[in-house]
Amino acid sequence: MKQMWRRSGAGRFKGGKKVLALLLVMMLMAVAGCSKKEEAQPVSSQNVKGQQVELKLAHFWPSTHPAETQLVQPWAAEIEKASNGQVIITSYPGESLIPAAAIYEGVKNGRADIGISCFSYTRGQFPVSEVFELPGITYNNSQVASRVAWEGIQEFNPKEVQDTKLLMVLTTGPGDLYTKKPVRKLEDLKGMEIRATGLSAKTLECVGATPIAMPQSDAYDALSKGMVKGNLGPIEVLQGWKQAEVTKYITKSPFLYNTLFFVTMNKDKWDSLSPENQKVVEEVTAKFFDEVAAGLWDKQNQEAMNGAIKENQMEIITLSPTETKRWIKLVEPVQANYVTQMSKFGVDGQKTLDRVKELADKYNQQYK
Repeated sequence: MKQMWRRSGAGRFKGGKKVLALLLVMMLMAVAGCSKKEEAQPVSSQNVKGQQVELKLAHFWPSTHPAETQLVQPWAAEIEKASNGQVIITSYPGESLIPAAAIYEGVKNGRADIGISCFSYTRGQFPVSEVFELPGITYNNSQVASRVAWEGIQEFNPKEVQDTKLLMVLTTGPGDLYTKKPVRKLEDLKGMEIRATGLSAKTLECVGATPIAMPQSDAYDALSKGMVKGNLGPIEVLQGWKQAEVTKYITKSPFLYNTLFFVTMNKDKWDSLSPENQKVVEEVTAKFFDEVAAGLWDKQNQEAMNGAIKENQMEIITLSPTETKRWIKLVEPVQANYVTQMSKFGVDGQKTLDRVKELADKYNQQYK
């Protein structure tokens, strides 16, 4: 009986080994099959057809400003329509998401998906791009200045803007001085506290003023409280930012000013869009640059001239030819300094400056 039990036990053990081996083979085949399936159907980080993505857009203008009502909202609506509802852009105006000076970094690190603000709010971070804000270069209007800047920045492709996906740039075009007291000659400006940012601050120092750095969103309160005595900027601020209520005089000085805005997108978020939706964004953006953004400030400036400036009975001061030459002579070193500084970044500053002047001549002929 013992022998029978042992034989029977041994038989069961041998049979069990066969079953176990068979199970192992089946498991290995199943794992191999799963691996092949995974290889055949890789996971993609890009949004696909029918998948919706919401993009948060940060900017500093109030919700009633034309930059929001005439550019951002229609542009976002067109992208949503052209992408069949797959790309939704939600705007956060008035610094409600990110402060004006932190918007570029906010887009870079993902706090916002898209951002619009001024390069000049963080002077020194965008050294090559300062060429478009140099005093002494003549732009007939914002249409000219915007086209010069967008063509130039695409041509130069500076490293400073390669850490985000730059969608377009636009400009205010030439600006003027708006003050509480009249400025008819250089001596009137000496020591006067004027709101300015970026290169405009350096320009004001050259003509004897005292620049005070702050975004446009703070200028009204600063003017009303006497913290500053004037502002340097496009005429539209007198209406869009209601600064005609807190200033009295306009001194025409278009050779002092041009401000460059960026419209840029977080790189990872851009890469996550499908190629089809990337194409939609680029095509709609190109259309809106051409039809809306490039000349947006010209339209606003004209509306301010017909509206807030007349309503508040502001006095417009035109400098004499002799006085104009005095001012321009004083700001010439700003261009020379730009050329010198560019050598630190391995950039031919003179070549860059000359090219911008060529583009300005070209577009001044087209948009007079």
